[in-house]
Amino acid sequence: MHRLGWLDSDEVQEHCSKVVESKVVESKLAEVRADAAALLAAVADPVRLELLHLLVGRTRCVCDLQPEPPIPGNLLSYHLKVLREAGLIEGTRRGRWVDYSLTEDAMERLHAALPDPASVARQLTVVR
Repeated sequence: MHRLGWLDSDEVQEHCSKVVESKVVESKLAEVRADAAALLAAVADPVRLELLHLLVGRTRCVCDLQPEPPIPGNLLSYHLKVLREAGLIEGTRRGRWVDYSLTEDAMERLHAALPDPASVARQLTVVR
């Protein structure tokens, strides 16, 4: 019998299992939210958001990716690097030029990073 007297070992084990499972779910949820935040941070800059708009539905040479207002080439390279590292764009070398396009799942990943209104409504219903 458990030292508290009112819990048997099966109840303690079941409770501990639920606590561990809850912590694993919370940890996974925190990881998913951190990934979503990092993805949204990558597009939070106006220049990077403009670059995404320029790439929607087409591939463009880096020489055609100058946003308005124009920025220096080294700064353009930096913004492209941030988007590449976030997995939102990909580049293909063509001689001395690089052609950029959105990754196949870029828009879906961005959409998934935003809160789902139906999920939020369910959470509010559970809390009430």
